[in-house]
Amino acid sequence: MIHRRAEVHPNAKIGKDVEIGPFTCIYGDVEIGDGTWIGPNVTIFDGARIGKNCKIFSTAVISADSQDLKYEGEKTTVEIGDNTVIREAVTIHKGTADRWKTVIGNNCLLMAYVHIAHDCIIGNNVIIANATGLSGHITIDDNVVIEGMVGGQQFTHVGKYAFVGGTSRIRKDIPPFVKAAKEPLSFMGVNTIGLKRRGYAEDAIRRIEDIYRLIFVQNKNITKGVEAVNAEIEDCEEKTIILDFIRNSKNGLIKGLQ
Repeated sequence: MIHRRAEVHPNAKIGKDVEIGPFTCIYGDVEIGDGTWIGPNVTIFDGARIGKNCKIFSTAVISADSQDLKYEGEKTTVEIGDNTVIREAVTIHKGTADRWKTVIGNNCLLMAYVHIAHDCIIGNNVIIANATGLSGHITIDDNVVIEGMVGGQQFTHVGKYAFVGGTSRIRKDIPPFVKAAKEPLSFMGVNTIGLKRRGYAEDAIRRIEDIYRLIFVQNKNITKGVEAVNAEIEDCEEKTIILDFIRNSKNGLIKGLQ
């Protein structure tokens, strides 16, 4: 149902059973999947591609132009997966010529006042709490939880199943499976609770703990820690994921336990 006081461009592609509230404005180059609910006073600009069964609450702004001063109006998108919830006053900006799109995955929850800047890539099952702001070009992998009032610096990378404590400042890459908090942002242990909730077995969690004990606790130097992991930990999926992340990090990693 489209409220009679909503303004929906005739070229917008609206799926089945979509509900659009009053005073919401939807531009022409927009696609909205079946069963999505859009509340009142939402603005969805050109370039938005929104999946099925999403919920978008009042005053959210989707696919506004990038604030990057290098943006020259190139045609880019915001792509939002299925079953994602976007709460009040969330802002998501479209991509630039870097990645050409900003992406939010499936089954995500962006709480009130979250800002996702241009060219961010957010994975599936990600939760970002109130008033967190992510600068451009950030990558957040699947199943990450970021608490409230966190600030993310451009081009940083947060690995899968990581947990980031509230009011943190992300200036370095956060490897998979860990908890990160304090200032400067530091390793605070393995995200054991989150891993158990997602079905990780006890032996897999122990392997992860053993790996990070060598990297962040017993060795103050990441290079020596990785050497120790290669020498002492048998090959396994968790080892591959962690070492690949470290190898590909372009910003350096958060600090170890202080």
